[in-house]
Amino acid sequence: MKAIIGGMALLALAAGSASAQDTKVAIGISGWTGFAPLTLAQEAGIFKKNGLDVTLKKVPQASRHLAIQSGDIQCAATTVETWIVWNANGVPTKQIFQLDKSYGADGMVVRNGVESIKDIKGKTVAASAPGTSPYFALAWMLKKNGLSVKDVTVVNMEPGPAAQAFIAGQNDAAMTYEPYLSSVRAAPQAGKIIATTLDYPMVMDTFGCTPKFLSDNPKAAKALADSYFEALDMIVKEPAKANEIMGADVKQTGEAFAASAKFLRWQDREANKKFFDTDFKTFSNEAADLLLEIGIIKQKPDMNALADTSFIQ
Repeated sequence: MKAIIGGMALLALAAGSASAQDTKVAIGISGWTGFAPLTLAQEAGIFKKNGLDVTLKKVPQASRHLAIQSGDIQCAATTVETWIVWNANGVPTKQIFQLDKSYGADGMVVRNGVESIKDIKGKTVAASAPGTSPYFALAWMLKKNGLSVKDVTVVNMEPGPAAQAFIAGQNDAAMTYEPYLSSVRAAPQAGKIIATTLDYPMVMDTFGCTPKFLSDNPKAAKALADSYFEALDMIVKEPAKANEIMGADVKQTGEAFAASAKFLRWQDREANKKFFDTDFKTFSNEAADLLLEIGIIKQKPDMNALADTSFIQ
C-alpha cells in the first residue's frame, strides 16, 4: 500500500512539475466573432499543447487597457487603432499578429427613414466609449461623410446592449458588430444597416502583449501566434466541431456562428506577413491623425514601436 501511495505521490509531483512548465498568460478579449479562434485554441487544447497556461478574460474594450496596466492581463485582442490609443496614453504594448479583418461584420444601424449617414446629424447614436473600436468606427464613417462626432449625441453603450436597445426602439442609430449586428438583420421592422466595413474597410484586429511579457517570454509569444494559426487550421479541417466550440462561447449554435463569421476574414500566417508589410503602417498613420483630430490622443506615440512581427515568421 505504501508503495502504491508513494508511486501516486511521485506521479502527482511529476504532473505538477509538468504543469509548472507551462507559461501562464492572461488574455483580455470580448465576445466579438473575430476573437473566437482564441477561444477555440483554449477549448481544443491547442494552447496547452504548445506549453501555455492561458486564461481568457472577457474585459470590455473601454477598460481593457486598465487590466493591462494593473497586471491583471498581459496580452489582449483589439483593433489596430486601439493600440495607438493605449500607447499614446501611457500603456505600452506591442502587436504581434493579426487576427482578422472585418468584411461587413461591423456597422451602423439606423431607423428605416434614414437615407444616408449625413441624415443622422443632430440625432442620438449608441456607441461604446471614446477610445474603443465602435466609437472610432463612428468617427471614421462620419468624417467620410463630412460630419464629426460633435454633430451627433453619443450615448455610450457596449455593442451587445446597443443592438438590443436599438431593436427595442431606443436611440436613432447604433454602432455594433457580429454577432449582435445579425440580430438587427433579423429585425427589419426596427431599422436597417446603413453601412458596414464593406463600405468603410477600417476594422482590423490584432493580438498584442506588454513589452515586458514579450521580452521575458519570447518562446511563449511565439507559441501564442503558432496556436492561433493552428486554430485557423482546425476551422478549415473540422469546421462543424470548431464552429460549435466557438459559437458556444457567445451562446450561438455552430450554424449561427458560422453565419456571423462569414462577415469577416481570419488572417493566416501569410496574410499576416503581407498585412504588416503593407496596410498596417498606412492605416495606423491615418488612424492616428483621426484620433488626434477627435481628441482621443494628444500626440502620436512612436509609430515604429507599435508592432513586433518576429513571432509570425
